[in-house]
Amino acid sequence: MLASQTRDPVFETAVRDQLDRVEVALVHAAEAESSMVREAAQHVILAGGKRFRPLLVVLASHLGPAAVDADVERAAVVVELTHVASLYHDDVMDEAGLRRGSVSANARWGNTVAILVGDLLFARASDLVADLGPEFVRLQARTFARLVQGQIAETVGPAPGQDRLEHYLKVVADKTGSLIATSALFGAKLAGATPAQQQLMADFGEQIGVVFQLSDDIIDITSDETGKTPGTDLREGIPTLPTLLARTSTDPADARLLTLLDSDLSSDADLAEVLSLLRRHRSIDEARTQVLRRAEAARRLLEGLPSGPARDSLEELCDTVVSRNV
Repeated sequence: MLASQTRDPVFETAVRDQLDRVEVALVHAAEAESSMVREAAQHVILAGGKRFRPLLVVLASHLGPAAVDADVERAAVVVELTHVASLYHDDVMDEAGLRRGSVSANARWGNTVAILVGDLLFARASDLVADLGPEFVRLQARTFARLVQGQIAETVGPAPGQDRLEHYLKVVADKTGSLIATSALFGAKLAGATPAQQQLMADFGEQIGVVFQLSDDIIDITSDETGKTPGTDLREGIPTLPTLLARTSTDPADARLLTLLDSDLSSDADLAEVLSLLRRHRSIDEARTQVLRRAEAARRLLEGLPSGPARDSLEELCDTVVSRNV
């Protein structure tokens, strides 16, 4: 996901080299004595991914002169392992059949194995972060707490009378924004950035993390190239930005759409129909407007960082997150 327009090719090569080493370290971190456990633990990692969180660690680490490559790569592995572990648990709760274009771990090995493999990867992340020091351990633990609380809030749903969109955005901030914020903060800390710059990076990470998820919400409806079944969130009844915006409609012409959104969508025909209606609905444009506005707010936070290729790449990342279609 490193922007190809990066103004400094030497910097881009250095970042790509670091990410390549992170990729090798990720596979190594998922090793196990049992061949079955090893295969299950490496399953999602080997399926690929955007590696958005490791990228943020690496880019933020270039904001100052203090970063040690080995520590940066360790921090990048920690945040990605945490993310991958959460995917195993998410797929169990969502009863997902696909993950990154491959059969999900729960579909292949069963729910119990998938949950335990997720736990194993969380444990490996905790082991690695200990080498970075107690401050990083504390940040990781607090981030994990937010991830869990976000999942609980999503599962339970909004309280009576609570605004559904407000509740959803809080869930997104906890489930997605928190770990991306920690990724940016880890890199900034390792770079020796000032406390003010570290806070800017944490705020940037949270904001761009929300943008990342809201973009996924749109892609889940509009793209057929995501590596999972289009409309998965719709079928599971998971609220997303476009569906929450669509539900505010009072237009009689949207009656069929609203009826379908309240149905179980177990029928492939019904799912195809609701996707078709949503793709033509104004809620998609409204969602894109919100995503763009939040990305611009994230970009403005970067004005307080030192100029250079790291900041340039972070600014370009704001454009990439908005414009991607997978």
